[in-house]
Amino acid sequence: MPIDANKAQDVWKDVGEHVQFSILKLTRENQKVAQETIAEFADRSQAIIRSLKIRDKNLASQSELKVAFGFSQKAWQFLFPNSPQPKELETYQTLSHDEYTMPAIDGDIFFHIRASNEAVVYEAQTQFMRFLKDITEVVDETKGFRYFEGRAIIGFIDGTEAPDVHDAAEYALVGDEDETFINGSYAFAQKWRHDMDFWHNLKTEEQEKAVGREKFSDLELEDEDKYHNAHNVASKVEIDGEEQKIIRMNVPFSEPASGKTGTYFMGYARHWEVTKLMLEQMLEQSDYLLHFSDILFGQLFFIPSRPLLEKIADGDLN
Repeated sequence: MPIDANKAQDVWKDVGEHVQFSILKLTRENQKVAQETIAEFADRSQAIIRSLKIRDKNLASQSELKVAFGFSQKAWQFLFPNSPQPKELETYQTLSHDEYTMPAIDGDIFFHIRASNEAVVYEAQTQFMRFLKDITEVVDETKGFRYFEGRAIIGFIDGTEAPDVHDAAEYALVGDEDETFINGSYAFAQKWRHDMDFWHNLKTEEQEKAVGREKFSDLELEDEDKYHNAHNVASKVEIDGEEQKIIRMNVPFSEPASGKTGTYFMGYARHWEVTKLMLEQMLEQSDYLLHFSDILFGQLFFIPSRPLLEKIADGDLN
């Protein structure tokens, strides 16, 4: 059974101009009510997305609204206790090595919403919450934005190492190795806060050595010109000598008056093991980005395919 990108949620497509990330936790007050609510939401959410694409004149033809949502392992076990779960779905636990830590957050439901119109992003999340507010509480809500021509908040072009959009689906979507969950995706969400004063006090040459690329042109530096723990060195994953790829979407966020600025890292992958290995390597090699960043939290979620959402809506997974 081949991967069919048309049956997937919006997991590998562009980052967007206005972005909303939300993590919710189930109250677990009544399992049956929660299951019924999620079943209704699985159905109504798709109608909301279709409606908003029609309502906004900028989106009617371009379909720039993109939504992906999914569930943690704990949520899956609570909502669908009689159903098998995706093979690589696990509860992300805090990773640590020497002086650096990547903490976990206890979240159940994850949203990644983006569009060219902030009003559409607002309306999508607002309408989604009409169905979910009685069975959930908000753990984190982060608004991101496109920074100039798609640069990371530290000033470098983002996404250079990600697969081309035409090749992305096979790296982002589960294949026939787990047929029940084909066209789903493992989404890892991680929130970073940066010490921007530290970063801005570095000379451009130092920043380039830290990232591993030229800041203006985006050309990769020669290995001998990079720091040994440059970001594109520490985050490069190889298994049996072959480089592995995931779909990375780094989204800036900020409260500029108070100086709270950071990056919301999104990693969509066919295999969670690849993303997890990348995180472990970044810690073990002391990725330079960790020197001036605090990682606030991270968690793994599974993004069901649209046909699987239909089964959830029909109550077939309970």
